Amino acid sequence: MIPLDHDEMLLLKGMEGVLGIVKAGEHNKFFLETDKEEILLFLEPEDLLVASGFEKDEKTMKGLKCVLYMIRELGSPFIVLPKKHPASRRLKIVVSAGDRTRISCSITPGTHPEQDILCGSDEFDGVEIRGVKGGVEFKNLKEVQIDRIPFKI
Repeated sequence: MIPLDHDEMLLLKGMEGVLGIVKAGEHNKFFLETDKEEILLFLEPEDLLVASGFEKDEKTMKGLKCVLYMIRELGSPFIVLPKKHPASRRLKIVVSAGDRTRISCSITPGTHPEQDILCGSDEFDGVEIRGVKGGVEFKNLKEVQIDRIPFKI
């Protein structure tokens, strides 16, 4: 287990991409918008918001923090694109929410309303991330750099 407080963010830096992870915290209502409906997600404080970036430059890492902040602190909704939507090729960051997230490199970014799967770079394929009391647990995580940073803008 890696410790993670509600005012911190984990950055997992691979060779091709990066993951950002924060606790859902006290903001327990999140909205998921699809082309057909609006879904209300209720999360527990120890659940996670996980963002996946497809590059590993400084801009992407700042973008991860910004996107997670917009969702958790400002209540911005999760947007799910329809399958084969042309914008999915241009997405730089995608996000999931819940107590468990599986990373897959074989899905189309931004098109999965299921919040237990998230598109990621090859090096994170098969990684499972779980929110637990006081931290985060990983399965199938290869050697990557993990930084714990303050979660504030």
